[in-house]
Amino acid sequence: MKTNDFDFDLPKHLIAQHPPETRGLSRLMLLDRKTGERTHSKILELPGLLSSEKFLSKSGEKPLMVFNNTKVRKARLIGASAQSGTMTEFLLVGRREEGEGKREKGEGRREEGREKGFEWRVLVRRAKRCKIGKRFLFFDDSGFEIAQGEITGEEGEFRYLRFSREVDDNFLDCYGHIPLPPYINRNDTPEDAKRYQTVYAKETGSVAAATAGLHFTDELLEKIAACGIESVFITLHVGLGTFLPVRSESIKDHVMHNEDFFIDEKTAAKIETAKKTGRKIIAVGTTSVRTLESAWVDEHLKKGKGSTSIFIYPPYNFKLIDALFTNFHTPKSTLLMLVSAFAGRELILDCYKEAVSEGYRFFSYGDAMLIH
Repeated sequence: MKTNDFDFDLPKHLIAQHPPETRGLSRLMLLDRKTGERTHSKILELPGLLSSEKFLSKSGEKPLMVFNNTKVRKARLIGASAQSGTMTEFLLVGRREEGEGKREKGEGRREEGREKGFEWRVLVRRAKRCKIGKRFLFFDDSGFEIAQGEITGEEGEFRYLRFSREVDDNFLDCYGHIPLPPYINRNDTPEDAKRYQTVYAKETGSVAAATAGLHFTDELLEKIAACGIESVFITLHVGLGTFLPVRSESIKDHVMHNEDFFIDEKTAAKIETAKKTGRKIIAVGTTSVRTLESAWVDEHLKKGKGSTSIFIYPPYNFKLIDALFTNFHTPKSTLLMLVSAFAGRELILDCYKEAVSEGYRFFSYGDAMLIH
């Protein structure tokens, strides 16, 4: 199957540049993947929809919802070249001591910096200009220098950036920026620090939001619970797959990056019981899908820490989930391929065409689908 098989026309004005004025007021397309029937609804109507007969088990039990509680790290830093003053944007992917791989060049340089955890694996615009040894200066909003950095290694599209001080989540909370996706053509604002984060975000580590969860408010979660629909939380830290496009002509040649996940014992037990009793499992977001499908082995869910580089595309036999709550995704993306594997490529593309004609908002801050 070709990457171009997952392309579609999307007017630029339908790419949501801002979140809806109020969280939870987005539109919802409900899709029956067996019949192809779809109806137009609203996120606020989810409690009633999920309580309807189509989401009940044969014995009448209501579904189990699985959310990803990862928290977006303020992983974007902007530095000035120490030589020219040119501003350069860095996306901090992971600290060197977190096992991010070996460098192709510069191995052995400044080992003391790596040991102290001052070194990060980064994506950088105009990476070819960021040669080993190039230095950068980082400033706060008042112009005070807060850190220096030096390129210490290269690995494909990545660079290694060693800071003059420890750069941890406390530092990034103070001086970093929310890493908005490249299709949002503006700088981040204080509003994004809240709105590009789910209300239940708990475990810091993602470079992008698990965007399907952005629709849920505390009030909506309470209403869902009041209807007798149980929710559980797993963690998958969203990585570079969100940012890196599928460049290969054949989708089989695309390689996904590893992402870390965690499932606690209590959550695993509830999901296993739901599966055994025929209770429907609803994954909120493609990250939840990838975690569940990766961790489900021999009728059991792997507990504790794990990692996955699973790439789901048609045809694929889903082992665990019965329904998927998700946003509308970018053309030719791995996310669109996953959704197409769940509901069928032609049906999904037909739904996307309908969404365009109906004026749905697309991507991270856009509207949603519930596929069953």
